[in-house]
Amino acid sequence: MPRLVLASASPRRLDLLARLGRVPDAVDPADLDETALAGEQPRAHAARLAREKALCVAARHAGSVVLAADTVVAVGRRILPKADDEATARACLALLSGRRHRVITALAVVDAGGHLRERLNESVVTFQRLSAVDIDWLIGRGDWQGKAGGYAIQGAAEAFVRALAGSHSGVVGLPLNDARLLLAASGA
Repeated sequence: MPRLVLASASPRRLDLLARLGRVPDAVDPADLDETALAGEQPRAHAARLAREKALCVAARHAGSVVLAADTVVAVGRRILPKADDEATARACLALLSGRRHRVITALAVVDAGGHLRERLNESVVTFQRLSAVDIDWLIGRGDWQGKAGGYAIQGAAEAFVRALAGSHSGVVGLPLNDARLLLAASGA
């Protein structure tokens, strides 16, 4: 079986991959600029980044299977940022309060022969209306840091999710069914 390389520094993706009984032989994040291109739509943005990450890391690990992913939180055509500071997290949570949004996770796998396979997983998450106290509590928990849309569904924010249509693991960052199918098709 070829070596498996996870092109992500996300501990959540590593944990999710372990649920499939897979421990990568290497973890090698691509470390690319993740800025959306002018006019780029959320699905296209996620797919492009996953593809670029997979191809970048595959170039460093010839003969390996490389799994990459990118998760985007979108309200309409608007891509929400990764929350790197409290103000951004607060703004995202206020925008998501009481409404539905999409979480799109794109997967890309480059097999040992260099063939690229891709899948796109989209879920719809509905938050209850968040009060200022709710937002303060979520911010105080700290699990918003570095998360697209300013929240982690596997963290405290899950208490405010009214509905989820789609893949819980996809919202976390690695849709397990899609990952399993792509890895199997890639010989990993």
